[in-house]
Amino acid sequence: MDFLRPTTWEEALAAKADRPGAVPIQGGTDVMVEINFDVHRPEALLDLNRVAELRTWTLGEGSYRVGAGVPYARIIEELREPLPGLAQASRTVGSPQIRNRGSVGGNLGAASPAGDSHPPLLAAGAVIEVESRDRGVRMIPADQFYLGVKRSALEPDELIRAVHLDAAPGPQYFSKVGTRNAMVIAVCSFAVALHPGERRVGTGLGSAAPTPRRALEAEDFLSRELDWDARLDPGVLRRFGELCARAASPIDDVRGTADYRRHAIGVMARRTLTWAWNDYRGKRAA
Repeated sequence: MDFLRPTTWEEALAAKADRPGAVPIQGGTDVMVEINFDVHRPEALLDLNRVAELRTWTLGEGSYRVGAGVPYARIIEELREPLPGLAQASRTVGSPQIRNRGSVGGNLGAASPAGDSHPPLLAAGAVIEVESRDRGVRMIPADQFYLGVKRSALEPDELIRAVHLDAAPGPQYFSKVGTRNAMVIAVCSFAVALHPGERRVGTGLGSAAPTPRRALEAEDFLSRELDWDARLDPGVLRRFGELCARAASPIDDVRGTADYRRHAIGVMARRTLTWAWNDYRGKRAA
């Protein structure tokens, strides 16, 4: 197995174009597990640790551009106020060591349905910036990025450069169910994001279908039935949970049954919307 170590983004793109089978690695929290268990043996590893620009984030006109290599620990510390949903999800990832090494870019590259960052990216309407040497930059909306179990819209010669998210216009929450309280892969997860200016609520489901996905029917229901100037109606809340559970298409596996996942998605949907709505109404009353 070859080990490629570019020092600039241009060198990284050239290496990926010349060796499309090379697997990018930075934190290695997913890649090295697969190699150690002999699940995947790539022809080459493309080490991106020396590409400094991947570890920076910037703010421009209300939108944050988070480099693919910015570790979860920095998102928690530096971006918890403007990007609260992503920061909450980042706090649930693995151990402190994993959070110091792992990144949203790595989560996206692995495209696992259980990745913790996917639901808040979907709920917030994130856009993924990818690039290839020969075809330039593409901007892919998060809800078009996931194509199947561990399959994404990335072309073989493309690398993930950054994730773009607007500063949260309203409360955002993330919830996760696991077989224990910490250092665990999600049995299922859910994120909600309020967009008061658009009178819209965004959603994201994780580990409840072949790909991370939005609960589109539930979002459409709230756009019609939610009264943004009133308390949260119990009937609306109950129906929202039912529609979110219906959006799931889970399987039975060693972590949980399909029925349990559907039930848990409904519960988390109701809880996260309640938390977000209480925050929203509290700030309006203050």
